[in-house]
Amino acid sequence: MLYKIVTLFLLMALAVNAQNNRPIIGILSQPSYSSQGSQYIAASYVKYIESAGARVVPILYDISPQNLKTLFTSINGILLPGGGVDFDSQPVYMQTLQNIWTLVLSANQNGDYFPLWGTCMGFQELLCLADGNFNILSSYDSENYTVPIDFTIQPQTSKLFATAPSEITNILATQPVTMNNHHFGLSPETFANSSTLTSFYRVISDNVDRAGLKFISTIEAYNYPIYGTQWHPEKPLFEWWAQEVMNHSYPSILANYYTALFFVNECRNNQHAFADLASENAALIYNYSPVYNPSGDFVQTYYFNSSN
Repeated sequence: MLYKIVTLFLLMALAVNAQNNRPIIGILSQPSYSSQGSQYIAASYVKYIESAGARVVPILYDISPQNLKTLFTSINGILLPGGGVDFDSQPVYMQTLQNIWTLVLSANQNGDYFPLWGTCMGFQELLCLADGNFNILSSYDSENYTVPIDFTIQPQTSKLFATAPSEITNILATQPVTMNNHHFGLSPETFANSSTLTSFYRVISDNVDRAGLKFISTIEAYNYPIYGTQWHPEKPLFEWWAQEVMNHSYPSILANYYTALFFVNECRNNQHAFADLASENAALIYNYSPVYNPSGDFVQTYYFNSSN
């Protein structure tokens, strides 16, 4: 049956307009406090994108605005990963984040289809950027917490799950497959009280933490190819730290992997390209080697030094 599910999804995905079959997706780095480098990207996000048929370019968080604009015109989508950035003490990171947001909105408003995805902290950033306020989050007891999601709408009415077989959404709704690892989140009440957020995003699902407090867990923009999950779809596929509760079962892998297939397929609708092959090759994450850490949050991590 599950084989039939995968086959059905792949056939449905082929029906989606897929003009660019060499997509390249940028992943934003964040500050690191390791001696290995001043910034990092968890390798699980890279594998997540690559597993769905795309390549990855690191976007160093201290990239200059002009270099970011040039890179933006060369890539086909951006992923904002999870992490632990202190928004109040990292002005350079925050400025680059804002610059990415401005570029994504402007591109789409001018007919240049450019997808953006946010996971965990990246999900929170999508909400805060749209609201123009980074003080809208609340505290939650939802670290190392794997649960089903509670759909707030019929999932097939969303863009994110429109092509998903019902078996995939049933797994997400009934089995503990979505891994949450966050101290902060957005309450449905805060969302509902912001006319900016309610007009920009559709809420697809929510959840409750260990204390019974409800938080929003999946969103998509109404008028932009912007998507986010408070949960980590990459972790069940590619992280193996024994202290984290992750569901590595076959149904979990299928359901979480769907999100990678969906997002990369969205990025195939963008036609950006590097000016030449040499520039493309120089930008790819293949130029870096991940560091193995068997006893940490991330099995492998890419480290970088300043872009300056």
